[in-house]
Amino acid sequence: MKIIIIGAGFTGMQLAKRLINGKNDVVLIDNDEETIRHATNRLDCDVVLADGNNLETLEEYGIDKADALVCVTSSDEVNMITCSLVDSVYPNLLKIARVRNYAYYVNTTSAAQKHAGSLSGKHRSLYGIDYMIHPDVEAAEVIVNAIEHGALTDSIAFENSAYELYRMTVEPNCVLDGKKLFEVRSLTEKPVIIAYLERDGETTLPSGATVINGGDCIGVLLCKDDVGEFLQLCGCKEKKLNKIALIGAGRIGTIVADRLINRKKQGIFSRLFGIQKKLTQDFVIVEADEANAKAASERFPGIKVFRADITDENFVREEGIDKFDLVICVTHNHEMNLVAAAYLESFGIENSVALVSSSAFADIARKIGVEVAVPLRDTVVDSIMSHLKGKSVTGIHTVNGGSLEIAEITVSEHSAICGHALKDIAENGKFLVLLVRKAADSSYVIPTGSSELAANDKVVVITTTQDNQHVLEKFGSKE
Repeated sequence: MKIIIIGAGFTGMQLAKRLINGKNDVVLIDNDEETIRHATNRLDCDVVLADGNNLETLEEYGIDKADALVCVTSSDEVNMITCSLVDSVYPNLLKIARVRNYAYYVNTTSAAQKHAGSLSGKHRSLYGIDYMIHPDVEAAEVIVNAIEHGALTDSIAFENSAYELYRMTVEPNCVLDGKKLFEVRSLTEKPVIIAYLERDGETTLPSGATVINGGDCIGVLLCKDDVGEFLQLCGCKEKKLNKIALIGAGRIGTIVADRLINRKKQGIFSRLFGIQKKLTQDFVIVEADEANAKAASERFPGIKVFRADITDENFVREEGIDKFDLVICVTHNHEMNLVAAAYLESFGIENSVALVSSSAFADIARKIGVEVAVPLRDTVVDSIMSHLKGKSVTGIHTVNGGSLEIAEITVSEHSAICGHALKDIAENGKFLVLLVRKAADSSYVIPTGSSELAANDKVVVITTTQDNQHVLEKFGSKE
């Protein structure tokens, strides 16, 4: 694929790196000389000093032959106008815009939903933007998903699947310490796959002969109901979440609270707590800013909102926050989120979720005991990547800042793997098929080596970053 990226900031750089690793043709454009100099020294692609909203410049660098345009400058207006400009001449080009102004995002999304019928068919999408990405919305959804699935560790859920991928730490001298991967299945009757292994800062796809050592982190695919049993094998135990405190009522905190309260009606809190309880007793919001605290009180009249500094020990003790089971730190100060989560865990709170800026800080957060760290910038890149992989790819997830990639793929009828068993198409060290859903079935299952794939089957595949494009093409994704 050929992708033109407008904006060489952090998101543009990370996106370019991921696409280059996938053997894509990338052009990165920015009008800041220092930013371009920085990008030129770090990327093996065309890096251009120019205004990205200039159609002549875009045509000079091949917009007519490109597959996608991604606009991630610091200006929402530039991102949106550039997409609209390009759409007027190249309507069939995929266009993605990052938009930070929540009003733009909400109004555009609402209008698109309201007029979905009239905008279908020959009509173009609003502003010519095929996908509008809002960082706060993307991060909030990841946070809510983590909470919904217990917030005991990083986890990845898959569409219409009872299985999830959990990141677990293997404690020294536990049952798994010293065991080879092929021995794991003899330790439990539950279906399980060890998808990846982290050791000494390196994340790899293991083989059956790989030995698990105490201190390793492993990616475990299994049903949520079986998590407790497998945690015991790792030397850990499943934790109950009876009280939750949300730290920060800014944009992301408000979206998280909205999602949690709305999902309460669907049973999320009864699943977390085991029994149905009053949300007002189990969920509180702490916000230091007076205006944000007032807005949260008005928006959530049934929720207790404290205007306070979460680092104030007297407040934490007096209001019993130290007795809570989970804290969600989502203020706009990402470094403070990391510090606050670790600080509150020092009081005895066993579970924490922290919004951080990038995967580098997420790694630091895990090392100081924060259970779940959500990197805002990497979440945005993941979302953009999922839209760039083609119509057959319905989801993209990264492991440890992109060292490995997980894709949800629909097998193409033109793929050479159709009719073949997994053992016959295997490429050790390059990819592993985690889940398969047959076209006629409604749920995923963990496959065996003799499982055969057919057109329109859905698969979940984990692959190395350098092999991701090869793997996607292998399963038929060539859009």
